[in-house]
Amino acid sequence: IIEPIQSRCAILRYGKLQSEQVLHRLVEICLAEDVKYTPEGLEAIAFSADGDMRQAVNNLQSTASGFGLIAPDNVFRVCDQPHPVVIRKMLESCGRGEVDDAVACITVLWTQGYSAVDIITSVFRVVKVYDDLDEDKKLKFIREIGITHMRIVDGLQTLVQLQGLVARLCKFALPETAALIA
Repeated sequence: IIEPIQSRCAILRYGKLQSEQVLHRLVEICLAEDVKYTPEGLEAIAFSADGDMRQAVNNLQSTASGFGLIAPDNVFRVCDQPHPVVIRKMLESCGRGEVDDAVACITVLWTQGYSAVDIITSVFRVVKVYDDLDEDKKLKFIREIGITHMRIVDGLQTLVQLQGLVARLCKFALPETAALIA
């Protein structure tokens, strides 16, 4: 935009909405438009919109038009995002140090055709709201996810990167002495 126009404009920055705010509005819309929904389906829409009300309304409309029922599986098919349930299962396996199970979850998402960026972004978003990790472990997970995200954005978009991330996350579940290599 040219400078004379910029000088007469004010920049307004809007923060993300809380999930509760998005859910409240989605319920109002569903009732007004007589859309069938499950509470979990609306939560899936709020999760996929990530605080963006326009995205939430668009996802609601697309899911209602395509399936007639707002349910989690329908929402994630329409939004084409890795299912958070699979990611939670992977995180549970990582929390127990079960590398094979965690790698299997990541491999399932990869074979479903999701890109490394989609997977790592969803993993980050699920970890942020995942309550089964203590704060220290959650921060370590977020750090490792951030490092892997940088590598993926730099062009290393392979299954091996994601599997390496899972192995490093599983390492945090082991006692410190077990993770040392002699």
